[in-house]
Amino acid sequence: MLILAIDTALDACAAGVLDTDAGRLIAQESQAMKRGHAEALMPLIGRVMTASGIGFAALDRIAATTGPGSFTGLRVGLSAARGIALAANKPVVGLTTLTAYAAPVVAQNGGHPVISAIDARHDHVYFQVVSGDGSSLIRPKVAPIEEALDAARFGAPHLVGNAARILADRWPADAPPPFRVDAQPAPDIAWVAWLAAAVSPDTAPARPYYLRAPDAKPSTNPLQRASQPPAS
Repeated sequence: MLILAIDTALDACAAGVLDTDAGRLIAQESQAMKRGHAEALMPLIGRVMTASGIGFAALDRIAATTGPGSFTGLRVGLSAARGIALAANKPVVGLTTLTAYAAPVVAQNGGHPVISAIDARHDHVYFQVVSGDGSSLIRPKVAPIEEALDAARFGAPHLVGNAARILADRWPADAPPPFRVDAQPAPDIAWVAWLAAAVSPDTAPARPYYLRAPDAKPSTNPLQRASQPPAS
């Protein structure tokens, strides 16, 4: 299976082409960025596809991260994925950033719980907790940091995500310290692709995954919308 994976949900703009038969990404590129995904993504995808040596028609599936993440960023990636899928007549799937963060840790078959955490600002985090074998301990949610720290009851965790260091710095003094802290600004695009190979388009839709209402919303005032410049 050939899969084009796209991630623009957090602080990177990334794409990769996975060849599951070869067992590796045959092309990939990732650029660290907090904004500007809309301008960077399509040229980046073009370079990745050129490096892969295959055309869009040869792909079997398109994948994109669905959030939690930046309202604007994740919609850029999802729009690109759905557009490419439509043009190439291929299925498209979506993967959450929290799952993509946890996947490489779970794959190591460790005995420690895994807390994936993303900065939600205002002293809150998006987070989920899974056991070392990937079974759910706390389902994805947005909560105050203090509530996320209650996950210390599961034992010394592997903290991963762009809020991993935030949790580590405030970890309860009377709890076992984190086993490991991986403060990654964005998930590994390779794991986004491998997860995409394992899910079904019927159960992993490519639509935004919100755990709370987005801060940025389209205007509902028709006069205000008419005064806005057209989208680039």
